[in-house]
Amino acid sequence: MRIEEGFQQPPYVEGNAFLTDPVLPSLLKRILPADVQKDIQPDLVRFGEEVVTNIRAWGPRVFNPQLVQYDQWGRRINELRTSEGFRGLTAVAQREGLPGIFYERTYGEYSRIYGFAKATVMGGDGHMVFCPLSMTDGAARVIELMGTKGMQKHVFPHLISRDPSLAYVSGQWMTERPGGSDVSQTETAASSTGTEHLLGSQYSLNGFKWFSSATESDVAVALARTGKPEDGSRGLSLFLVPLRVPLLRHPSGHRPDATSNKVYLHRLKEKIGTHALPTAELSLEGSEAYLIGELNEGVKNITPVLNITRVWSSIGSLSGLRRCLAIATSYAGVRRIQSGTRLLRDTPLHVAQLVTISLTYRALTHFTFGVIRLLGKAECQVATPEEQRMLRMLTPTVKAFNAERACGAMEEAMTALGGAGYMEENQIGRLIRDGLVEKIWEGTPTVLSLDVVRAVRDPLVLLAFTTWAQSVITSCPDDLRVRILDALDTLRRSMDCAVSAYKPPISTLMPKYALILLGNIASSLFLLEHAIWSHTTNQDEAQTDSEVFTRWVLEGGLLTAVHDVKIIQAATAEREAANAAIVFGKDIAKPRAKM
Repeated sequence: MRIEEGFQQPPYVEGNAFLTDPVLPSLLKRILPADVQKDIQPDLVRFGEEVVTNIRAWGPRVFNPQLVQYDQWGRRINELRTSEGFRGLTAVAQREGLPGIFYERTYGEYSRIYGFAKATVMGGDGHMVFCPLSMTDGAARVIELMGTKGMQKHVFPHLISRDPSLAYVSGQWMTERPGGSDVSQTETAASSTGTEHLLGSQYSLNGFKWFSSATESDVAVALARTGKPEDGSRGLSLFLVPLRVPLLRHPSGHRPDATSNKVYLHRLKEKIGTHALPTAELSLEGSEAYLIGELNEGVKNITPVLNITRVWSSIGSLSGLRRCLAIATSYAGVRRIQSGTRLLRDTPLHVAQLVTISLTYRALTHFTFGVIRLLGKAECQVATPEEQRMLRMLTPTVKAFNAERACGAMEEAMTALGGAGYMEENQIGRLIRDGLVEKIWEGTPTVLSLDVVRAVRDPLVLLAFTTWAQSVITSCPDDLRVRILDALDTLRRSMDCAVSAYKPPISTLMPKYALILLGNIASSLFLLEHAIWSHTTNQDEAQTDSEVFTRWVLEGGLLTAVHDVKIIQAATAEREAANAAIVFGKDIAKPRAKM
């Protein structure tokens, strides 16, 4: 038989990436004022079509980057070559206003929602260009808040520009060999040159950065030591580092050599995923840099970058899952089984599998945009103190929770295509590999769970969350309450469990379990908010929205999270010793530390 003969599987076709999304149109209708919704809807519809046509067409032109360290004559040239596709997708995102929308603030506190809606729609086809653009967003925010007048005048406009020929991309250099996420052991040293530059106080940096994503960037924000080594993280300052000097030059002028600021790339990392994104080891050997903010307050000053990139990381998990779900649901509409008599979409067992993926996507989307809404308010200085406290606690939570839940759901989407799902052509494999980085980048779930512990040391933080939670639950109309009573009671009991989990002294084993419980609760509350709105405004999806809330609470992992926390609460110090014995094969002294 010739290959053209016999059965040919019809290809699936994904529709408009915005209009076919099961969450975003309805969610935006709820959380945006009517005039803002009316204004941005046409752009989101246009963009949703652009994603599945012209933007997706860049994908085949994305290849791994290449580092050429030396030319024919042995001169160090550090030429980093990214693919046409990667550059093209970066330019598309910049023209679409990422990150420009956030700082134009045409829609005030809702600008974050608008911009991140576009990022969610595009992310699954973005081949990780949002990693450097997220750091660009963070750098723009730091310079907006505490940059010198020169930085605000000459650098900030480039970071938020919609013109790719003028736009800067920023990296973020924190990770070093001694510490990983622990920056207290930073070895990179900064010494003042005694020169006042147009951009501020000039320093010379010497050190080695172990992971530097966005190595193709124009600038980077970096931590370097200005105090004594024994000062730990209290001796670090934040700097703006040009990759090439002079940074400020006419756009049509000659681009300086890659080694002009004595930043030397040593090798590109061989990673499990994010292959299109250049991540390098680099040394700074007397590199020119400019102080951002006050001396020895680098960790505090870089916090806005971390908060923003953690939200972007949440979007990374979310957008990858969105694309996988779209593929799986589209395939169910064309794949026939039982001698070609039934579509997968008409097969209850298969639809039940897709439901688990859809529930996860819905919950993570509402949770993520709940946090984004708080971020927009905080940046526009309209957030209440309680909302600012919730943002502090929920930012690391949503980043960790999304990373934990999204990849598993993406794997389910892969299996929903059977053998076809394991093929590289459909991109699910790439999305899973890229999604795995979100469990590590900007903090592992364990590191982030400790950050939540630091946040709740202020009792007003947890109080703000529980007060909001109670207000959402009590706002449920009686006729809806009757239908979702079991889920509401379960959610209330889970809240009590979460509060007890964070009651000091906190067991050394508790933080990650408490964070997972907190993520389940927060996502459930945001789903409840939506279900109440949908019910009270008589939306067409009202019954579906209440069913989604009920199933997520009772079947989505909340009860398991409560069970896990109770096990840890009942555990004695012997559990830590037993853990060590199970892992390392011998008894170890019993630690009794509390946090």
